[in-house]
Parts: sequence; C-alpha cells; structure tokens
Amino acid sequence: MSRPVDVAAFVRSLERWVQLQRSILEMFRDLDPQVRESDRLDIIIHTRIAFNHMIRTLKAFDDWLQDPFISSNIPRELLIDVWDTTLKMMELLLELDIRHTSSVKDIIEEKSREGKLNPLLSHLRDLGREREEGRGSSMSI
Repeated sequence: MSRPVDVAAFVRSLERWVQLQRSILEMFRDLDPQVRESDRLDIIIHTRIAFNHMIRTLKAFDDWLQDPFISSNIPRELLIDVWDTTLKMMELLLELDIRHTSSVKDIIEEKSREGKLNPLLSHLRDLGREREEGRGSSMSI
C-alpha cells in the first residue's frame, strides 16, 4: 500500500507538470501573432520548437499510459476522452502531412520544369542521397 507522503509528492509533480504545460500553451498562443509576421526561417524555427514539445508531450503521455499505477486508476470515460482527442490530433496531423507533402511535391515539380530549383542545393541533396544509398551496399574486399 502506498504511503500518503508518496502520493502527496506524486500529486505535486502532477500539479507542476500541468502548470508547465499551461505556461507553454500560453507562451505559444502569445507568440502566434509574432510568428505570423516573421520571416520563413523564424517560422521554421518556431514550428520545430512546437514539434519538439509535442513529441516530448506525446512521449510523456505514452509513458503515462504504460504506468500500471496510472492505468489502473484512470476511469474508462477518461480513457475514451484521451482516445477521442488522440484520434482528432492524428487526423489533423495526417491531413497536414498529406496537404503539405502534396503541395511541396507540386512546387518542386513546377520549379524543376521551369528550371528554378537552386542548383547548389539540388546537387547537395543528390550527394546526400548517394551517400545514404552507399551505406547499405556490400563492398568486396
């Protein structure tokens, strides 16, 4: 049986996590107008920071659901809420990925036809691909 001190410390850590998440949420909401007016690099950097926080949060949530102490105490209704929200987030993520990847494919094809791809970056990308393909090949000695 758990001692009350252990549960109290655990509850305090949960309160700290919630407060951290609230402050991060507020920070991103406050940053939104600034990011919308930023240059492309700044938008990329802020998006990557958001992705990294989402990855960290998803990992923590996954660890949370694997913890027998947590999973044995979560009511079914709360698990359904987690599932419903997870499904919505997954749908949004996949729709974003499909939309963005399709758009980038179209842009790259159009720029390629028009000869507007940056030749240096295209060459570096090809070199990187050749290097990756060479890693798995067998070499006779």
